[in-house]
Amino acid sequence: MTPWELNLRHLQAFARTVELGALISAAQAVNISQPALTQAIAGLEAALGVDLFVRHNSGMKPTRAALMFQPRVSTALALIGAPRATHTQLKAFWALARGGSYVEASQITGLAAASLHRAVSDLELALGQDLSHKVGRKLELTSFGKSFARRIKLAHAELSAGLSELEALRGLDSGRIAVGAMPLCRARILPSTVVDFQKSFPQSSILVAEGSHAELVEPLRDGELDVLIGALREPAPGRDLVQEPLFIDRPIVLGRANHPLSGKRKPPSLRELAAYDWCLPQRGVPLRDRWEALFRAENLEPPPVRVEIGSGIAIRQILLSTDALTLLSPDQVALELKAGWLAIVARTELTRTIGLTYRADWRPTPLQRQFITTLKSHC
Repeated sequence: MTPWELNLRHLQAFARTVELGALISAAQAVNISQPALTQAIAGLEAALGVDLFVRHNSGMKPTRAALMFQPRVSTALALIGAPRATHTQLKAFWALARGGSYVEASQITGLAAASLHRAVSDLELALGQDLSHKVGRKLELTSFGKSFARRIKLAHAELSAGLSELEALRGLDSGRIAVGAMPLCRARILPSTVVDFQKSFPQSSILVAEGSHAELVEPLRDGELDVLIGALREPAPGRDLVQEPLFIDRPIVLGRANHPLSGKRKPPSLRELAAYDWCLPQRGVPLRDRWEALFRAENLEPPPVRVEIGSGIAIRQILLSTDALTLLSPDQVALELKAGWLAIVARTELTRTIGLTYRADWRPTPLQRQFITTLKSHC
C-alpha cells in the first residue's frame, strides 16, 4: 500500500477518534455522522490490515498500532493543511511536482494526463490558490505551488514511515530506506553497511541516490531522502537540518604510478605540488576549500584546477594518462593503490569531518534507526 491509496477523510476520522476517545465527539469534529465515522475507521482497518481500536461501551480504546500510527497521520494532515483536499488530488499534484509535467506525472502514476490535470485543477479550487502556470511551453510551479509541493512530499514521507512501522508491528521488516550518498561513503562505508544490514533485514529495500551535497540537500528537505552521508558543511546548511559527525577523514595527494613526484626520499613541498595541474571538485565543496587554504597558509597561490570534477572513477582515468594530481580519501582509491595504478605522492595535514545530515524534525522508523546503528558500527 502507498500513502495516496489511503482515504484522507478516513485518516482525519481516525486521528480525531484517537484524540477524543469517543465516536460522537470525533464525528462532530470531522463533520460526518457517527455511522459514517464507524464505517471510515472500519475501512481504514481493512486497508491497513490491523485493528486500530478496541470497542467497548464507554468508548473506543486505541490499540498499540493506532497509538503508533496516529502521530504520523496527525503530522501528515497538518502538513497538508487542506481538509477539503482528496487523496486523488494530492496524488496527482505530488506526481506533477516530482515529474515536472503532466506527461511525466502520467508515467509516475499510470493515470491519464487529462485525469491528472482535472484533479490538480480541483485541488486549486479547494485551496483557492494557483499551483502552476505556463512559462512559454514549460509548466512551472507557482511560489505557493513550490511551498505546497514540499509539504505534500513531507506528508507522503511521514505516511510512508507510518505504514512501514505498521508492517514491522505485523512482523514484516520490509520498509524502505532512502540514502543520499556523497562520493567518499560510496567506496567502502556504504556498501559494507548495506551488505551487513540486509543480512539482518533481508526484506528491506535501500534506495541510494548518488550526487554532490548541492544535488542531494533539496531532496532531503523534501522528504524524498531520509539521510545524507558525506562531508559535513561549515557553516551548517540551515536550522532545518542536523549534522552528526561520524569520523575524521584525512585525504592524501595522489598521482599516477611512477609520477615524477612519487617515490622520492623527501616528501614534495607545496611549491613542488603547485607546479602541476590538479583535478578537484568545484569551489564550495569542503575538500576544495581546505585544499586552497593549505596553499594560501604558505603564501602560495593555489595551482590551476584544469578539471573540476567530483567523480572518483573519472579522476582516476585522468590521472592514469597525465601528470595531474588530486586529493582523495584513501578509502576512495584503495583498489587503485593496491593494483599499483595510482601512487601516494604526499600526505597532508588536511582533515574533513564525515557524517550524517538529516531533517531536524525527522523521526526515523525502527528500521531506519537500525540502519543508522549499522552504519555507525562500520565507521
